[in-house]
Amino acid sequence: MTGTDTAATGDPAAPVLLFDSGVGGLSVLRKVRDVLPQAPVIYVADNAGLPYGTKTEAQIAARVSGLLGRLTERLRPRLVCIACNTASTIALASVREVLEVPIVGTVPAIKPAAAMTRTGVIGLLGTAATIRQGYVDRLEAEFAADKRLLRHGAPELVAAAEAKLRGETVDSAVYARAAEALRAHPDGDRIDTVVLACTHFPLIEDELRKAFGPGVSFIDGSDGIARQIVFLTQGQEWRREAPDLALFTRGGIDVDQLGSTLEAHGLERVAIF
Repeated sequence: MTGTDTAATGDPAAPVLLFDSGVGGLSVLRKVRDVLPQAPVIYVADNAGLPYGTKTEAQIAARVSGLLGRLTERLRPRLVCIACNTASTIALASVREVLEVPIVGTVPAIKPAAAMTRTGVIGLLGTAATIRQGYVDRLEAEFAADKRLLRHGAPELVAAAEAKLRGETVDSAVYARAAEALRAHPDGDRIDTVVLACTHFPLIEDELRKAFGPGVSFIDGSDGIARQIVFLTQGQEWRREAPDLALFTRGGIDVDQLGSTLEAHGLERVAIF
C-alpha cells in the first residue's frame, strides 16, 4: 500500500507527517495543534543529518527526497509538511515530483514582514543555506522590492534552540551576536521587523527579542503553514488511535534529553527510524 492508497481511502487515522532536521518543526507543530487538535501527528527529526544549513544543495535535496520517500511508503501519511526552511527552499520542488501526497513547505515570511515594517528595513535570520537561495531572492523581488532586506546566516541559533529544548543553559552572547550581525549591515540600525526564516528560531524568540531590544517585531511562517494544512484537509475525518509519535534518524543522549519537551508537545512515543 502506498501513501496515496491510505489517503485515498479516507482513513481517519492517517497522520500528518511533520519533517525537520531537528526540533525546529515543533514550532510548527504548536500551530497545527491549535487549529487541528484532533489530528494524529508523526513528527520526524532527521537529527543524523543535522545541521542542514552547512550542507550543499545537492546533499540536502538527495537526503530529504530519499528520507521522505521511505517515510511516506512506510507511514502512509495523508499529508507531509516540510517544517524546515532550508529543506523547503532547496528540495520542495523535487519532493513534490516524487511523492503523491500533498506537500506543504515552509516559506520565509517576507511578504507579511513587508506589510508590517514601518521603517522599510527588514532583517532575515536563517541558515547559511537558506539565505543564499534564489527562492529567497524571488520572494524579496516580489513582495519587498521597495524595502531593504538584510540577511544573516546564524547556524549558532540552530544549536542554541536544540540545546534549550534539551534543558541546557545557552550563553546569551549567542543571541547578541545574531542581533549585532544584522545591525552591522548598512541601515541595520533601522531594522524594525525580523523574519525568523528557520523553524528553530521561534523556539528562542524570547531570547532574540531581548537581544534586539524594544521596537522590533518578529514573524515566522508557522501560522501560514497551519492554515494551509487546514485548507488541504478540510472535510476530512480525524481519529487518533495511538499517542502521537516522534521519530529520529539517530538515537542517543540528545534524544533522551528531549523527553519532557516532546511530551509537552503531545509526542508521547519516541522511536528511531
